[in-house]
Amino acid sequence: MTMPFAEYPHYDATALAGLIRKGEVSAADVLESAVLQAERLNPALNAIITPLYDHARLQLHRADKNAPFYGVPFLLKDLLSQLEGTPYSAGSRALQGYISRHTTTLVQRFEQSGLLIMGKTNTPELGLMGTTEPKAFGATHNPWRQGYSTGGSSGGSAAAVAAGIVPLASGGDGGGSIRIPASACGLFGLKPSRARTPCGPDYGEAWDGAAVEHVITRSVRDSAAILDLSNGMDGGAAHPVGHTHYSSSLENPVRKLRIALCTNSPLGTPVNKHVVHALQQTAQLLKELGHEVEEACPEIRGADIARAYLHMYFGHMAADLTHIGKMVGKPWHKLPVELTTHTLARFGFALSAGDYVLMKHTWNQLARAMARFHQQYDLYLTPVMATLPLPHGSFEHSWLDNLSMHLVNALHLHGLALKTSIIEDMAYKSLEKLPFTQLANLTGQPAMSVPLFCSHDNLPIGSQLIAPMGDELTLLQLARQLEEACPWAQRLPAVR
Repeated sequence: MTMPFAEYPHYDATALAGLIRKGEVSAADVLESAVLQAERLNPALNAIITPLYDHARLQLHRADKNAPFYGVPFLLKDLLSQLEGTPYSAGSRALQGYISRHTTTLVQRFEQSGLLIMGKTNTPELGLMGTTEPKAFGATHNPWRQGYSTGGSSGGSAAAVAAGIVPLASGGDGGGSIRIPASACGLFGLKPSRARTPCGPDYGEAWDGAAVEHVITRSVRDSAAILDLSNGMDGGAAHPVGHTHYSSSLENPVRKLRIALCTNSPLGTPVNKHVVHALQQTAQLLKELGHEVEEACPEIRGADIARAYLHMYFGHMAADLTHIGKMVGKPWHKLPVELTTHTLARFGFALSAGDYVLMKHTWNQLARAMARFHQQYDLYLTPVMATLPLPHGSFEHSWLDNLSMHLVNALHLHGLALKTSIIEDMAYKSLEKLPFTQLANLTGQPAMSVPLFCSHDNLPIGSQLIAPMGDELTLLQLARQLEEACPWAQRLPAVR
């Protein structure tokens, strides 16, 4: 039986797997429907940078037909997640031509669940930017509006899911990189707790534990089901995290929650009025569902978040470029990377180990402050982004910033700059459009973006909810309640 092409994009992964399991449609027909969708839509989106259609066709015959997601088409974000024998770029020209020599643990779990990997998605270079516009592969377009950003760094995955190419795709979140694209593209995005999903064999902790991988989905049940199959430590993991099940509790009513609402940017920078209005609508909906919502913000300084986060960038860009240089056999400073990436690495090499460790103490201070806050509030409600989805180029540095980076690099002034206000200025400029998501990465808490409302001109706006460390279940149960009260799957983007 051939599945009607028009119907394929309207099913989530759970429904597609059910149709295949019942024999109502063949897995081969589902995969070919996904390939047709990709060939039709990707030229306009630039979401998929490495098609792996033949790999998926071969995988279809090797996969366990009893696996829970057997036959469901899937895409990998081309960062952190590696698949042996396929190109791996991390969004950078520096890795052009590199072929992965192994499959990472999480990808193995995706494959074991029956998902068919049919391609890899676009990402900013090394996941650094909150928009998916890498020089190596070009910009990914938002399905809701051509020429607009999908957010980053999982922007290619979000665009493909929103457009209906696949029902879900992998993502990684080191500073909002699942939640920001989910918000920009009208999808559900959950960042699990630190170490909830494995990052082996390459890392014990990705970005010192700030980064964690999961998926971007259209439905809450798909996110919960994939987390059921993928969570839990692997051999040699840095943290002893046990395997946990979520789907079985998803239908249980969520308890009455006390939720703190804060729409103010932690940096004191502007927040778009449509974003504020959407958060107020979310708060009202939560009240109507029986929860208690009041305005309150934790006792944390946005400047501490920004500086700690930027210093993490410095250290890891120095380490990452050194590692990439070894992978491709080049000195790090001769790698063809973007100016921002190169400059951040230079700052990393100028940063002392002692200063990095001192800045890492800030992470713990933030985590302790949030633990105190959650003694009073079950969840913390904020925007995901301070803006609506923006046109491409909105995250480009000014000519003056580019000139400054060139001068600092040429004159080797990175050590001196670390002692001035330049770093704080960089942090504010970098994060003013996206100031809300980095907190949960530094503290390790689970957080989600829920696509409840849109702007007056139909651009998606996500609402972020942050839970105490380890409490994904409350987030998922509440998300399910919100999904039933305000269904979002019926809102379709222009490109589909």
